[in-house]
Amino acid sequence: DPQQLELATSSKRKLRRFIVMDEVVDKLYGSQVRRYFEANNVQYEILALPTTEETKSMDLVLSILREVQAFSIDRRTEPIIAIGGGVCLDIVGLAASLYRRRTPYIRVPTTLLSYVDASVGAKNGVNFLQCKNKLGGYTPPMASFLDRSFIQSIPRRHISNGLGEILKMALMKHKGLFDLLKSHGKYLLDTKFQSYSDSTGRGDAALQTTRIAIETMLEELAPNLWEDDLDRLVDFGHLISPELEMRVLPSLMHGEAVTIDMAFMTYVAHARGLLSCEEKEQIIECMRGLELPVWHSACTWHLIQRALVERLKHGGGRPRMPLPTGLGVAEIFNDTSEETLKEAYQLWVGD
Repeated sequence: DPQQLELATSSKRKLRRFIVMDEVVDKLYGSQVRRYFEANNVQYEILALPTTEETKSMDLVLSILREVQAFSIDRRTEPIIAIGGGVCLDIVGLAASLYRRRTPYIRVPTTLLSYVDASVGAKNGVNFLQCKNKLGGYTPPMASFLDRSFIQSIPRRHISNGLGEILKMALMKHKGLFDLLKSHGKYLLDTKFQSYSDSTGRGDAALQTTRIAIETMLEELAPNLWEDDLDRLVDFGHLISPELEMRVLPSLMHGEAVTIDMAFMTYVAHARGLLSCEEKEQIIECMRGLELPVWHSACTWHLIQRALVERLKHGGGRPRMPLPTGLGVAEIFNDTSEETLKEAYQLWVGD
């Protein structure tokens, strides 16, 4: 078709964008996004999808790819745009990595968790055979656009959920961030991470908290983007939580499962003599102050054993267990005995 040939080879081709948006985000912001593209004379298609842990599968990736193919994007000049939470960003990242072997994509996180976690780094993936993120790869986005105004429309529980991942980085790398969460946690929940000019003396707690969380995450991820080194402090809270989260889906959110994992590992660190009783209590109280769970009935001793066996497979035969050795400092351990784990579990359940 001469017209199609001319369109494909013309430098005057109209600016085009394919957008995948979480369906809840589409209801809240879809009209604004459409107005933006129309005002800028951009030809666009928005694919609104239910992006949850239950739908995070290769089937959804393939449904995106069918629509991408129908839209006929240019693989180098027309990046796919993902607007949504972490699941949406993961799914679109995997779809983009597969289409013509690698198509650029842009992440626009709309939840606190995705703002400080999924927007950073190169990983993408989907669940497979009831295992979390079992299929995936490493394809960084060409850009991540961060806008905290999205967070004001998400429920309070979702903000607590994101605070779980921020607390992870605080415990592993930054006591100042831990202190911020202790002193400003309720304020951040109440104000939904928005910046206000007031006279409370808090400064811009939302900006400080998110900036430190992202900077510490980047410090850990950037030198080891492809995970050639399996010793990773960012895996704190991710030894037991994948098994727990998938077992009770959808009753626990990701950050909640991570916090339950971190709470148990805090008791492990205490049982090993790495944390004082006071430090252990400070961590648990901080979790409660952020309105996060510190225990779940489904996190049985049997589940912990199963999860740690999976961890050995994931870690090349070693547990590679990140544990706090104080507030804001941590190390990787491979020698935690089953006796210590049992002792920690009994103390944790008892409390």
